[in-house]
Amino acid sequence: MRYRIAVTSAVAVLGLGVVGVISGPGWDPVPLAQTITVRESDTSIGGSRGTDPIGTYEVASSIVEVQLTGTTVEARIMEPIGADGPRPGVVFVHGAGTGRFEIAFEEQAEALASAGVVTMVPNKRLDTYTTSERSYVDMANDYLRSVELLRGLPGVDPERVGVYGESEGAWIVPVMAADNPAVAFTVLVAAPVVPPRQQAAFAVDSYLRNTGVPLEVLRSIPRFVGMEFPGGGFDYLDFDSQAFQRRMRQPMFIVYGTGDAAMPTVQGAQQLIDDLAVAGNHDWTLRYYEGADHGIKIDHVLLPDFARDLAAWVLALPDSAHAEPRIAGAQPYQRFRAAPVDRPRWFAEGDLLFAGLAAGYGALLVGPLVAVVRWLRGRRQRVLASGVRAPLVTMAAGAAVALVGLVAYLLVVANLAQNYRTNPALVQGGWLAVRVVASSSVVGGVVLVYRILDGRRLGVAPAARSQAGAWTLATAVGGSVVLLLMLAYFGVFPTLG
Repeated sequence: MRYRIAVTSAVAVLGLGVVGVISGPGWDPVPLAQTITVRESDTSIGGSRGTDPIGTYEVASSIVEVQLTGTTVEARIMEPIGADGPRPGVVFVHGAGTGRFEIAFEEQAEALASAGVVTMVPNKRLDTYTTSERSYVDMANDYLRSVELLRGLPGVDPERVGVYGESEGAWIVPVMAADNPAVAFTVLVAAPVVPPRQQAAFAVDSYLRNTGVPLEVLRSIPRFVGMEFPGGGFDYLDFDSQAFQRRMRQPMFIVYGTGDAAMPTVQGAQQLIDDLAVAGNHDWTLRYYEGADHGIKIDHVLLPDFARDLAAWVLALPDSAHAEPRIAGAQPYQRFRAAPVDRPRWFAEGDLLFAGLAAGYGALLVGPLVAVVRWLRGRRQRVLASGVRAPLVTMAAGAAVALVGLVAYLLVVANLAQNYRTNPALVQGGWLAVRVVASSSVVGGVVLVYRILDGRRLGVAPAARSQAGAWTLATAVGGSVVLLLMLAYFGVFPTLG
């Protein structure tokens, strides 16, 4: 008896592993063959002699309102006190993690202002910006209102106002700058360049590899990132800024930190340079800063060399736009190419996946609800045969707990990854624990099947003693199977390969 249970359970577990593999899509990122060779480590900006260094001027700060279509937002202006005018200006465009001037770009804006550049950090418009819905074209039009306002301020040279975009903002800036002479120059910091869905898959892969997760977890990346999410929306995930980049004729300062695991630091820079060439634009400068993160910071402090170079590049335009060295800093490394993400098959799209999840857990609740109702009505008789109850509970509870455990495990790993931390015991041990619980559910199911079959063969009392028992048995088994298939889809069960 034990031998056949062990063999059948092993076959069932491996079978679920095979189901997970063949249900697709797979994940096999392509190594990046090309590279960018950095020959000069000094990031200082060529052609910037005679520009005022950071700290030359005291800075005055003021708040203005920017009129947008249907609303207004506040913006903070920082101006150099006593600087001869007219001065260049910079409008900052937020990334996904920022939205208000009180917490975004304060160090960059103040550093530029202290060197003689008038800076403006508007609040992000949030009434049209949600997790599922946003338009980078509409956002570009909103930020252009800030450019227009800054160009009209006293002491600002309207022909020398540019835009600074970081992370998500680097998808917005090309829309603002394409065929638009009102934007005099652009600064792209930690620019994803590829569409958001591709960038997200690249970032998740990079973070998870750094954390040391098992390969089966990596296989789930396109199954999460590539699907259509429940309720629809998220059209912006497929936004491609390349058409706009190929119409940018302004000087561009491209900046990455070599400690930024979220961005395709080599591929992104190369694509920007190639896209600018399509527009006949060769006025670009590329800098890589050793160990700097997504915001060009180390230990949450803006890198002084970056602030120095940013100010020098802006102040020295147009000479700095094509001054040597064009590429300088630390040597970047990008292991894999950011590429289009395969879509899951129809049965694993967001709405169906969510419906399956709800159906699975809902079915598991039928048995306990039936038991509660019967108890309230004074019916205390057992509805299932004694030999059936234990394996049924093991199967149902194992499937339910394993799926909850998988979600908890992924959240913990995501927290480790985003904070650039590793914990091999937690990463490997947590995954093993999820697998053990899921496999125990399979073993419970196998024992349940054999006990029902043996009971029928021996002519003993049926597994379900009443209609309530039949419902309890059917829904518990059905719900467990649904959850086990979901666990298989997300790679919980091992394979021989």
